[in-house]
Amino acid sequence: MMKTSASDHQLNRHMRTYIGRFAPSPTGPLHFGSLVAAVGSWLQARHQQGRWLLRIEDIDPPRVVQGSAEQQIATLTRFGLKADGPVQYQRQFHDRHAMALERLLALGLAYPCGCSRRDLPADGIYPGTCRNGIPDGRTGRSIRMRTDRASTIEIHDRVQGDISEHPGQRTGDFVIRRADGLIAYQLAVVVDDHASGVTEVVRGADLIGSTARQVHVYQALGWQSPDWMHLPLIVDEHGRKLSKSERDDPIETRPDGEAMRLALRALGHEPSPVRKTLSGMLDWALENWNPERIPRGPVAIGTQPGH
Repeated sequence: MMKTSASDHQLNRHMRTYIGRFAPSPTGPLHFGSLVAAVGSWLQARHQQGRWLLRIEDIDPPRVVQGSAEQQIATLTRFGLKADGPVQYQRQFHDRHAMALERLLALGLAYPCGCSRRDLPADGIYPGTCRNGIPDGRTGRSIRMRTDRASTIEIHDRVQGDISEHPGQRTGDFVIRRADGLIAYQLAVVVDDHASGVTEVVRGADLIGSTARQVHVYQALGWQSPDWMHLPLIVDEHGRKLSKSERDDPIETRPDGEAMRLALRALGHEPSPVRKTLSGMLDWALENWNPERIPRGPVAIGTQPGH
């Protein structure tokens, strides 16, 4: 069998049709930080002449707010952000999540765990208590992904630059099926992005800490991981992460056109003053889109109109 080189893999990556996505959790109305992520991911996909998918991550029923998914979709539509194809709902993909979980267990890369959160040390990093078997007196609750056999993950982020992190650095062996039987985010997001053929994940920088763990899952399953682009965190004028409350959110406190202008400004793309409509601003941004203009660090957005 002919072996493929690293350059071959890089060539294959560039030959693939670009597929991006936006994947909000339906825990309430779409907030401004999510609008920035949606606009950034939409522009990147359109700039690459690719497809932009929308997936509602409703895999955690206790956190789902009734009607919020429909509200989020309506908000995206109002801002001119329409998906290429039907909206996906993560809850529908249980079977493929379960198949990936069984595969990791069969490979010895995941294991049942009898620990609860109160068993974790003060630093929150799981020490591998059940890695070689559940101790006497405990029963299996969750399933964790092994990180003790992993190598350091090297990532080139299109905005944040080069990142080097061991997948267990932040959490140790991490949960991929929760004690309540629900598939955890770190596994579900990998399985669903792979199934959709996503070639680049564009999302907020608040999720950058998950990337090494997700690349680890990709590698364990023998899948090619996507490229990464983490957009700046949106903060208020005091440097705090922008609240989701209506009184602080530009989506709720400003006209749509002003909210869109602020979103593009946060992405380093101040629209031309003559482009005043939503469609005009999006057209301008697409014509002038350049990821190198996106700031790395947090972007402060005033919470009152006129700021």
